[in-house]
Amino acid sequence: MVTEQSSPGVVPHAQVRVDLAAIRDNVAELAVRAAPAQVMTVVKGDAYGHGLVPVARAARAGGASWLGTATMAEALALRAAGVGGRLLAWLNAPGERWADALASDVDVSASAPWAVAEIAAAARETGRTARLHLKADTGMGRAGAPLADWPTLVDDALKAQAEGLVEVVGVWSHLARADEPGEPANAHQLAAFRAAVDLAEARGVRPEVRHLANSAATLTMRDAHFDLVRPGLATYGLSPVPDQAGPADVGLRPAMSVRARLALVKRVPAGQGVSYGHAYVTDRETTLGLVPLGYADGVPRHASGGAAGPGAPVLIGGVTRRIAGRVCMDQFVVDLRDDDVRAGDEVVLFGDAAAGEPTAQDWADAAGTISWEIVTRFAPRLPRVYLNAEP
Repeated sequence: MVTEQSSPGVVPHAQVRVDLAAIRDNVAELAVRAAPAQVMTVVKGDAYGHGLVPVARAARAGGASWLGTATMAEALALRAAGVGGRLLAWLNAPGERWADALASDVDVSASAPWAVAEIAAAARETGRTARLHLKADTGMGRAGAPLADWPTLVDDALKAQAEGLVEVVGVWSHLARADEPGEPANAHQLAAFRAAVDLAEARGVRPEVRHLANSAATLTMRDAHFDLVRPGLATYGLSPVPDQAGPADVGLRPAMSVRARLALVKRVPAGQGVSYGHAYVTDRETTLGLVPLGYADGVPRHASGGAAGPGAPVLIGGVTRRIAGRVCMDQFVVDLRDDDVRAGDEVVLFGDAAAGEPTAQDWADAAGTISWEIVTRFAPRLPRVYLNAEP
């Protein structure tokens, strides 16, 4: 089954394809690797650019017990679309929509006493007991209570629990360097998390789930699985440890491909400068092809090619070529040499290596970034076409 989801002003000559069967299969594979821990599929950032609601449904079908979002707005959008089951939203600021979250049966997270106070106030307002996860900063230096403040956070949550306003159902943290297996910081964070859990339990917390592992830890740190793992990137068939293993090596396959059609093909002489600044100059008479995608669509400008190095790869007519010159807002150019290529021919920016296509990791390498950024940045004006949706 093929379905299409688009927005006003969509680009008709390009699309993002998402294979929902790949999502289902990846989640199922991760569930096997994580067992007996449960799986929370992380669908933040519009499901890493793949589409929040379709991916959430596919993840549930693949065996995800939980879904996780960063923002409350994402969680509430899932509920509005009729997506049920356990759902955690963790990134918040003072004045958050706590009452809406409780009314929509969304689990919430607190990293500081002010959050516990606001959540408790929302529980009084709505008459609904909040399901609360307490986050400890075990070394990431980002969200989470510093370990020096952890006892205060735990005690405040237990006071609210004694009033019937919250139920502390989770204790959690996040790893900073799990994508570097063997890095000593991982062992230090694991020990700090265990200490945080022990302190909370000694004070009376009886968590339903303790969770620490992201995609990399799900695949490489079994002792970090605890009761629940939170794979994000791996859900989408990309490797969180690309230097160690590709997607196929860990039983995953990419769900997203980005495709366009050549808008123009033309012959130019040797010495022709290409795109802004003429960073690329033809070394002979050649054929140039214009691809109607640019940085307004999500193509990284750092994927440009020229004197500073080769651009990102694209597949045209079965041949892998590189971006020639600077990526523009709506277009980029490829040097086609003397190949028989015509306007309208398909261009694959990235997809599945098993099909001979460039990968999101290839693009990340060319642009000096990570595959997480590549897949999440493609803009809503590109229509999403969903393959293998369940009827």
